[in-house]
Amino acid sequence: MKNKKILIFFIKCIVLLVLLFLLCFVEIMPQYLQNNQASLIDKVERLQSIEGSKIVLVGNSNLPFGIVSQDIEEALGMPVVNMGLHGGVGNVFNEQAAKINVHEGDIVVLCPSNFDDDDKIKNPELAWITIENHIELYGFIRMKDIPDMVKAYPSYLKKCINLWTNGVGNFTEEGIYARHMYNEYGDNISDRPESLPELEFSQVQVPAIGDTYVKRINELNEYLQERGATLVIAAYPIAYYEGAPAKEKYVDFQKELEDKMNCPVISDYTDYCLKPELFYNTYLHLTNDGAKIRTQLLIQDLKNYIEKKE
Repeated sequence: MKNKKILIFFIKCIVLLVLLFLLCFVEIMPQYLQNNQASLIDKVERLQSIEGSKIVLVGNSNLPFGIVSQDIEEALGMPVVNMGLHGGVGNVFNEQAAKINVHEGDIVVLCPSNFDDDDKIKNPELAWITIENHIELYGFIRMKDIPDMVKAYPSYLKKCINLWTNGVGNFTEEGIYARHMYNEYGDNISDRPESLPELEFSQVQVPAIGDTYVKRINELNEYLQERGATLVIAAYPIAYYEGAPAKEKYVDFQKELEDKMNCPVISDYTDYCLKPELFYNTYLHLTNDGAKIRTQLLIQDLKNYIEKKE
């Protein structure tokens, strides 16, 4: 009898939580429609709208702050979608973009700067801020991520309620991280003429390659191959400043990466060791000139890969 009462109590709690979620889903969410993360809504809309083969750039913010997608599109004659998003949500969240609207002939270009993670969403609360009540974004959450998302929901909800009650949610943000600073391709179009004074490179290091990461990307490669698409790994921009790791270490890193991955690594990472003045406000974000240079490197990598494949 006691166990039955406990069961009924838990069922009631679950029902109340579901009702609370539905109420918030309809009445309170969303509250973050104008921030950096909301750019994903537009990126997904573009990605889903393209029928036929395309180039999809997947990774963290080194992509929107380091690529001129129109140049790639014009050089290769294929539509381009820059799905790069803030690295705070982590690799596993951003990688789900590779599974949206996959068509035969697609080239998915993965540009990570971190190759070692625990196969979890890095910041579930930030993930909530990103997906809110946008059903089309819920595919970014895997079944195994649900427990962490449930734990993070109360904190996200508290912030939403605060914004809602104070009437300041969905305000138009200013600065380079606002949603309106992204163009139709998904590139950040903020003016970044030169390095900012606060720029520093203490986080620059040769990446470690974890077995968990390798296994997941090889599975992603298999998933795309089964659908006639191709996964390739391309380099991220590397700040090569006085005191930076020697290029030989990146050569060793690349050899290890090529040995472990089932998909091709199309870049020479030493080519992407760029002068520090080409970086803007972080060790992964480029100036206008830096983005142009990095884009041309990627175009040549893709051309070489396509020609070799043919």
